[in-house]
Amino acid sequence: MTVPTLPAPPVPPRLIATDLDGTLLRDDATVSPRTVAALAAAEAAGLEVIFVTARPARWMEVVSAHVHGHGVAICGNGATVVDLRRGGELVETRPLPRENALLIVAALRDAAPGTTFAVERGAGFHHESAYPRLMWDTPAQVAPIEKLLTADDDLPVLKLLAHHGTLDPDLFLALGRDAAGEHGEFTRSSRIALLEISAPGVSKASTLAQRCRRRGIRPDEVVAFGDMPNDLPMLAWAGTAYAMANAHPAVLAATRHRTASNEDDGVARVIETLLS
Repeated sequence: MTVPTLPAPPVPPRLIATDLDGTLLRDDATVSPRTVAALAAAEAAGLEVIFVTARPARWMEVVSAHVHGHGVAICGNGATVVDLRRGGELVETRPLPRENALLIVAALRDAAPGTTFAVERGAGFHHESAYPRLMWDTPAQVAPIEKLLTADDDLPVLKLLAHHGTLDPDLFLALGRDAAGEHGEFTRSSRIALLEISAPGVSKASTLAQRCRRRGIRPDEVVAFGDMPNDLPMLAWAGTAYAMANAHPAVLAATRHRTASNEDDGVARVIETLLS
């Protein structure tokens, strides 16, 4: 069991930013009673808690009861800000331009033959016929990705997903960035070779920073938690950052402070210590 390495925050924290899967949630995608109590105690003490996740808004029911006063979460690796009090209503979007998405698709097809694609558009999920069934929900449309990206509607492209059946996940990420990084923000949050691609400059960190600026919250007043490569920008931006004991090696290498795993209530342990 990992005991949190708790630094003295440079100033009293005002906001806790936490990833969900592999971080706040247990492996069965539930919120433990200890974590529920810690989140409530943080809010009662005047700290804002905001969930910052790769999940789309429609997958946020598991934590919708724990957003307390503000109701806001950052979803899709920063592509959307949603109001969980209103059923995941999109408050703000930072879409990937369609022309960028098409350039990324062409580059990945050349660089990694066998890549298949899916896309989050508006509130719906769509994929190619060869794309494996990885998501929990039924796709709204199954078609070639070029058709899905050029549909005659106004729905924004929130996240492009690229899957490869045989490549090493980290190698696939590096390959994607080399091939098409100028057209989008590449990251991953899955243990498999699944790339998540947002608009250039859109990440958990950039959307969180934007929200904090509007609320007058500085980076040194933020405590952040994460476990996968898509959390790295947020962990680097926050004044105090924790890697979970179960984190990806790159996250462990880049983050100074540690806490227990998601199964051992690592986020709750730090919150309890902060409040004490």
